[in-house]
Amino acid sequence: MTDRRSPLQPAGDDKGLWLSALELGAKALQSATPLKKFDVYVVGFHPAKDDPAMQMEAHHFCRVVNDDFIQATLFDGNTADANLIGIEYIISEKLFHTLPADEQQYWHPHNYEVLSGSLIAPGLPAPAEKALMKRLLNSYGKTWHTWHTGRHDLGGGNTLPLGEPMLMWSFNRDGESDPRLEQDREETMGLDSAPRREQRQDLTADAHPQHGVDVLRDSFPGSSPIPGVIDADAAGGEGPV
Repeated sequence: MTDRRSPLQPAGDDKGLWLSALELGAKALQSATPLKKFDVYVVGFHPAKDDPAMQMEAHHFCRVVNDDFIQATLFDGNTADANLIGIEYIISEKLFHTLPADEQQYWHPHNYEVLSGSLIAPGLPAPAEKALMKRLLNSYGKTWHTWHTGRHDLGGGNTLPLGEPMLMWSFNRDGESDPRLEQDREETMGLDSAPRREQRQDLTADAHPQHGVDVLRDSFPGSSPIPGVIDADAAGGEGPV
């Protein structure tokens, strides 16, 4: 798997000897048990719901809790010095439909990320990656970014986590994401979303209309829909609950 380094270094002085010694002692004497099961890795892109021009690459390290619930820690890279930038909770369509309407507005749909090929599990063999994407089909995510560390291609991040947490969303049409984002990721990490998009087309038949697909549509007037990604409200219905 190709390394993807963070786009910036946080503010602050280098570690002193006391902190290095503390880390060694903690490694020897303490346990990081809660982190050990965050071992499913996918990388995708997030726009801010209220400011969709603010777009970021997000590296998800996930813990599969059960068939309907996944927890993810979000980083701006996949190396040891990656910055923690947020969290995402992922729930099944079944759990989404148990939520009250005012809560559902925080949860973005995932079908475009799956069917477009933009969500990738680096290093997984193609059959295993496709099985993972089939599991994510029709699911929803609630994502908060606590630190805008900028873009790998353009920079522009903050060297400390500033301001309020930002609710992030998903892209749901071709032409919503800045093509430079994906190009930079693919060139640097050696990834290719195009064949994945082709390989996942048979999942389209299992894709249900989802809520939230049209949320960013007016912000990207030149964007275009793809098969299998349909707004539940515009369709006048939704998939099985």
